[in-house]
Amino acid sequence: MSTFKAPKGTYDLLPPDSAKYLAVRAAIAAPLRDSGYGYIETPGFENVELFARGVGESTDIVTKEMYAFETKGGDRLALRPEGTASVLRAALEANLHKTGNLPVKLWYSGSYYRYERPQKGRYRHFSQVGAEAIGAEDPALDAELIILADQAYRSLGLSRFRILLNSLGDKECRPVYRAALQEFLRGLDLDEDTLRRADINPLRVLDDKRPEVQKQLTDAPLLRDYLCDACTAYHDEVRELITAAGVAFEDDPKLVRGLDYYTRTTFEFVHDGLGSQSAVGGGGRYDGLSEMIGGPALPSVGWALGVDRTVLALEAEGVELDLPATTSVFAVPLGEEARRVLFAKVTELRKNGVAADFAYGGKGLKGAMKSAHRSGARYAIVAGERDLAEGVVQLKDMESGEQRAIGVNEIVAELESRLG
Repeated sequence: MSTFKAPKGTYDLLPPDSAKYLAVRAAIAAPLRDSGYGYIETPGFENVELFARGVGESTDIVTKEMYAFETKGGDRLALRPEGTASVLRAALEANLHKTGNLPVKLWYSGSYYRYERPQKGRYRHFSQVGAEAIGAEDPALDAELIILADQAYRSLGLSRFRILLNSLGDKECRPVYRAALQEFLRGLDLDEDTLRRADINPLRVLDDKRPEVQKQLTDAPLLRDYLCDACTAYHDEVRELITAAGVAFEDDPKLVRGLDYYTRTTFEFVHDGLGSQSAVGGGGRYDGLSEMIGGPALPSVGWALGVDRTVLALEAEGVELDLPATTSVFAVPLGEEARRVLFAKVTELRKNGVAADFAYGGKGLKGAMKSAHRSGARYAIVAGERDLAEGVVQLKDMESGEQRAIGVNEIVAELESRLG
C-alpha cells in the first residue's frame, strides 16, 4: 500500500470508469467541431490579476477559492479556477481578433481548481469542456451555443436536465437596477460580509445559496423590470431563436451566476437528480471582459459544462453509454514460436484498426484465458506448436464459446470481417 493518497477534494480517474469521462468529453465537443469551433489549450496557471479583474474581486472564487502562489521569481500566479478569462487572454495575445474573421470560435477541455468544501459533485480539481465565441454581438450566437449544449446532452441520452435563462442587462440599464437592489438589500437582516458584497456587487447576493438569505430575497426587485429597450429586444430574439430550434427553457429572473463579467444573456443547465449541486454547466454573454483585462472592446459569449457532473447526471438517469470495447481480440500464445507469430499478427490487427491485446508475461493457457475474459475481448486467438505446424490458429468466440481453426494468413481478414 502506498503511503501517498490523492489530495483532499480530488480523485483519480481510472479504467473502466475513465472511458465514460472520455465519451462525455467527446460528445460535448462533437457539435462544437461541426459548428466552426477550433480547439484551444491554455496553461494550467495564469497571472492572479487575470482572474481578479475578469472573474471579479468580490466573487467567492477570487476571495476564497483560488489557489494562488508566488514563484521563486516573485510572480503572483493562480491555478485557473475557470476557463473563459484564460481563453480570452490567449486569443488577445495571439491577435486572433485581428484576422478579420469574427467571431473567433474556440472550444477547450481541461482541469480547473478551486479550494472548496469537498462534496459529491463539488471537487477541488474538476474537469470542464467549454466554448467561447469572441468578437460578435448577435442573439443568434447566444442561441447557437445554448442549442449546441442541448444537442450535446441529448446525444448522451440525457433528458431530465433543464435550461434556465435570464438577461443581466448592460452598462446602460444595469446601474439603475443595481442602485434599486442595493437599497432593498440594506433593509434586510444580513451579516457584515454579505452587506459588504452588496456594496461591491449586489447581484452576487442574489446568487447566495444560504436559505436564511434566500428567504429574505423573495420580494427583491427583478432585473427584467429594469431592462432597457435594446436589452429587452436582444433577449426576446434569443428566446425566439431557441424556441424555434425546439429547445425548451425556463425563464429565471433571479438567475445571476457567480462571475462578475456576465452581461445580457445568462443561462444555466441544471439536473434535479444531483441534489444541492444541481448545476451541470452554464454560461452567458460577457461583452466587457476584454476591456477589463486590457484588450479592445470584443463582445463575446460562451459556456462551460462540467464533465464530472455530467457523468453524475448520466448515473442519476441510469443512462448506460454505448462505449466501444477497449479490446476486441486477445492473443494467447503457447510457446516461443507462437509468441513471435501472434505478436506480429496483433501488431498487424492494430494497424488495421482492430483493438487487440496480447498475453504478456509467459502465462500458461489457463491464466492467459482468464486475462482474455477480463479484457472483454469478443475473440481470442490461441496457438501452440502443433497449430503452427499445420499453419493454423484456433479462433474462439468468447460469447458463444465456439472455436474453429483458421489459417495464420487469414487471421486479419477473418477478424475484420467478423468485427465489421
